[in-house]
Amino acid sequence: MKVKKRYYLQKKKLKDIKKELGDYSVLIPSKAKVELLETEECPVILVDGQPLIMILDDQPFPTLKGALTMDLDFNYVVVDMGAVKFMANGADVMSPGVVDADPDIKEGDTVVIVDETHKKPLAIGSSIISGKEMVENTKGKAVKTIHFIGDKIWELE
Repeated sequence: MKVKKRYYLQKKKLKDIKKELGDYSVLIPSKAKVELLETEECPVILVDGQPLIMILDDQPFPTLKGALTMDLDFNYVVVDMGAVKFMANGADVMSPGVVDADPDIKEGDTVVIVDETHKKPLAIGSSIISGKEMVENTKGKAVKTIHFIGDKIWELE
């Protein structure tokens, strides 16, 4: 991934981003060194040198590396092990592969997709339907994948 610019975030902009992150704002501790990388893919926020947040359509989302640092007790979608190989290639989540989901998920929420065995993050996505519908539905898409293990953001060093 080619980096066009790299600079420290201003305090006001950082405050706005933390507000927009909501529950994920814990990814930016108060004394952290926070930089913005402008890349050809999407802007990425480095927190103490780690790519923990990405910005898509002017909205901040946690990266998988960010999700790995958190306890995922909200906005999670658990997929069966049969879905893992598809997730590793960036596939969207289909309802039949969902074994559990946070019941508070609403359409359009940012979600972290984890496998059912190890509960490790596989992808970050945007929910297409509610968490309850993801578990109950037997067909159709549940989550649009935004970022997954092995993509350019994951490989960013």
